[in-house]
Amino acid sequence: MARNIGRTLQDFCRPDRMALVVYDMQVGILRQLKEGAVITAKVKTVLDAARAAGFPVIFLRHLSMPKPLMGQFQMRQAMAWQRTEDPDAVHPWFLRDSPGFAIAPELEPTADEAVLDKITFSAFEGTPLAIILRDLGLSSFAICGVATEIGIDPTVRHGCDLGLVPIVIRDACGAGHAEAAERAMENIGFMGDAIMSDVAQIVGSMRQ
Repeated sequence: MARNIGRTLQDFCRPDRMALVVYDMQVGILRQLKEGAVITAKVKTVLDAARAAGFPVIFLRHLSMPKPLMGQFQMRQAMAWQRTEDPDAVHPWFLRDSPGFAIAPELEPTADEAVLDKITFSAFEGTPLAIILRDLGLSSFAICGVATEIGIDPTVRHGCDLGLVPIVIRDACGAGHAEAAERAMENIGFMGDAIMSDVAQIVGSMRQ
């Protein structure tokens, strides 16, 4: 029996098949990146095109737990990221009401867009992202944001394991460590189950 199997960006880049996922474009993360402003501009270009064409849009935000709710793993992770051996020296970077937790003002989510908070690096773990996509009958998601080597990569891999087709907008994915990010992108390409795109390609497809 013949099957209609999507293979290309054009096959999936339709509002009834694909959502745009904007990953961790938060003030406190972007200010740590040398090219934060450049990535913000590229993400905004994609976001504007998605909104104009009626694509579902879902934002992710990284959330820190208050210290009394940081268990062994959360504390160990925070110590590693903040390069300290002293648990008392840890300061949660992304508490809910902190300035760094907010999404970049240039990308302000609209009332029709979802904002999902997470304490994980995969956007699917502990969030309703997969439920939202499936409930809408979508089979794919395009992803942009920061950071490639930390959150984009595990989200893409997790999405594939859930049977969703990721579309990675390479030049709208920022990084804190360029070499690690390039390795992550190379591995995503090697695996072959994601579609690799760029801002010009996906914006052009959204406008068709």
